[in-house]
Amino acid sequence: MNIRSLTRGDGVVIGAAVLLFIASFLDIYSIDGISSSADLPNAWGSAPLLFSVFLAGIIAAVLIVVARGLPTVPKVAGLDLGQFGIALAVFSAWSALGNIFDPAGGFNNTGGSSESMLSAGTGAILGLIAALVLAGAAVATPLVPALKGALVGAPRPQAPQPYGAQPAGGYGYPGAQQPGQPYGAQPGQPGQPFGAAQPQQQAAPAPQAAQAPAGDFSPFWFAVPVPRPLYAEDGSPTPIAELAPGTWYLAVEQRGPGLVAQTQDGRRGVLQDTTGIQRG
Repeated sequence: MNIRSLTRGDGVVIGAAVLLFIASFLDIYSIDGISSSADLPNAWGSAPLLFSVFLAGIIAAVLIVVARGLPTVPKVAGLDLGQFGIALAVFSAWSALGNIFDPAGGFNNTGGSSESMLSAGTGAILGLIAALVLAGAAVATPLVPALKGALVGAPRPQAPQPYGAQPAGGYGYPGAQQPGQPYGAQPGQPGQPFGAAQPQQQAAPAPQAAQAPAGDFSPFWFAVPVPRPLYAEDGSPTPIAELAPGTWYLAVEQRGPGLVAQTQDGRRGVLQDTTGIQRG
C-alpha cells in the first residue's frame, strides 16, 4: 500500500472515522430527569445502531483509504472498492440522521411519564457529525481540488546539488552537457585543446544535425500535480494504472508529446498529459 497516494480528503475521512469510533463509547440516549452520570447505554449496547451507523462508517473509511493506496482497485458487486466505501459512508450518515429524529425507536417515554422523555445523547449527536463529515469528504474528494492534494509530501529523489551544478543527465533534456566534457563541446565528440584547429566539416553542417537524436534522452524523476491515467504502450485506450500526486515516478523514454513512465511495482506505460509535472 502506497501511503503517499493518500489525499487531504482521505485524511478527513480517517479523522472522521476516529471521531466515530470515540462516539460509539458515549451515551446514545439522554433521559430527562436522569443525571448524565447515570449508566446509560452506548452504541455497543444497541446492535442496530452499532451496525448501521458506527461500524458502517468505520468500514467505509477503511475501504476508501485502502482503495486509494492499492495499485489495482478490486471490485465489489460491480463497484470498485472506493465507490463501495463512499456508498457505505452515505448509508451511515443517513442512518445516523434517522436515529437523531427517533432515538428510542418509537418509544418516546419510559413508563408512560411525560417527564422522562428520551432524546439523542452525546454519542448519537457526535456520531451524526462524524458520519456527515465522513460522507461529505468521501463524496467531495474527487470533485474539490483542495481535497485532491497529497496528504504526505514526497521527498526529493536525490540530495540537492551546489548552485550552478548540472545534475547527471541534465534532468533528461536532450543535448545536456556530459560530465568531463569541455565547455562548449558537442555531445558525443571528444574535447579539443584551446586554440586547436577546428575540423573542416563545421563549414557546412548537415540539415538533419538540427534534430536531437532520440538517444540523448536521459531518465528523470517526476511527480504529477493531480491524478493522471497511465496508458499501455501498445496504444490501448484503457488505463493500466493511475499516477498519484506526491509520488515520484521514473520517466524512461520520450514518446511524442508524452512520456513512458515506470511505476514503483515495475509497470510501464505512456503518460499522455505531461502539463505541470514536477521534475525531480
